[in-house]
Amino acid sequence: MLTGCWNKRELNELAIVTAVGVDKTDEFIELSIQIVNPSQIATKNSTSFQVPVVTYHAKGKTLFEAIRKLTTQTPRKPYYAHTQVIIIGEEMAEYGMNSILDLFQRDPEGRSDFNIIVAHESTAQDILSILTPLEDIPASKLLKSLKDSEDALGTTESVILDDLINSLGSIDHSAVLPSIQIHGDADAGKSSSNIEKMDSPANLQYGGLAVFKNYKLIGFLSEEESRGYNFLHNHIKGTVQKVPCSEKGKISAEVFNSSTKVTGSFKNDKPSIHVQVELEQNIAEISCPLDLTKPETIDTLNKETSKLVQANLEQTFHTIQKTYQVDILKFSEVLHREDHQAWKRIKKDWATLYPNLPVHIEVKVKTKGIGTARKLKVG
Repeated sequence: MLTGCWNKRELNELAIVTAVGVDKTDEFIELSIQIVNPSQIATKNSTSFQVPVVTYHAKGKTLFEAIRKLTTQTPRKPYYAHTQVIIIGEEMAEYGMNSILDLFQRDPEGRSDFNIIVAHESTAQDILSILTPLEDIPASKLLKSLKDSEDALGTTESVILDDLINSLGSIDHSAVLPSIQIHGDADAGKSSSNIEKMDSPANLQYGGLAVFKNYKLIGFLSEEESRGYNFLHNHIKGTVQKVPCSEKGKISAEVFNSSTKVTGSFKNDKPSIHVQVELEQNIAEISCPLDLTKPETIDTLNKETSKLVQANLEQTFHTIQKTYQVDILKFSEVLHREDHQAWKRIKKDWATLYPNLPVHIEVKVKTKGIGTARKLKVG
């Protein structure tokens, strides 16, 4: 006995969804989907301009209702298995993401490796309406910029559905997500002029991390704080460190390796955390007269860099602990691993213990490369 393809779908009957946006408008949830325009993607040499993607919108009392209402507009059935990103509008994020995560987690046709991003000072609909130069499909631009900035600058963090659900499953249900903003003229960014001009009227740019507690957005970290969070969370893949070296001069260093070790301890059932960060850097740029061939110069540079990074990490943790009072660094899990029995005794009081949890941060820096221009007269 042979079985046939009982659930086959013809490609020309499907609308490939690359990005999804979810907004809150009054008592409704507004859904936006970005669909690939196959005729434009396939025809690169056409003389007439057509947008490479088409965006559709629908409202519903629930997200599932909005998804079904989209079928009254789209000429083909939306197919979500190729979704790359989901944008959550700021108002929707503040309202709460429970229903969004629940639906996408249950959907048998969906996937869980798409990235989730928060629209900062904007709606998801506006973000998805911006046409992007170089990349025909805006969702691809969003994903590539996110990965590149995460690797080179360390101020963003890519978060997929499974990661977010795991983070929100912690004792205080806290998590972070990357945020994105529109820079420039948002209305002009929705027209073809945004990809036809040398200087685009509008661009999409990532900012600081969005902070969540109990599935709701409670605020944003600055870019420097976001980088500090990634240092503390051992997520730095690469970044830039600036060190003053004279009244106006600066040294720019490329941090190419970073390792963070977090340990916990208990004393009379009082918990504390110790964070040790070790990073390696290369000199990338210098604008002050220094002789980098002297060991004492490098030693001084390492010490100054350590002080600056440590100050940034301490300020970052102060914001996380005192302003937002969320355990997004998952120190509760560190203490649980360190001493399971002690953790069981204090677990019920964690919400009151955490805002005053002692955290000791230590930073060690090694400068590995100084380049070929070892002595450079500046000024």
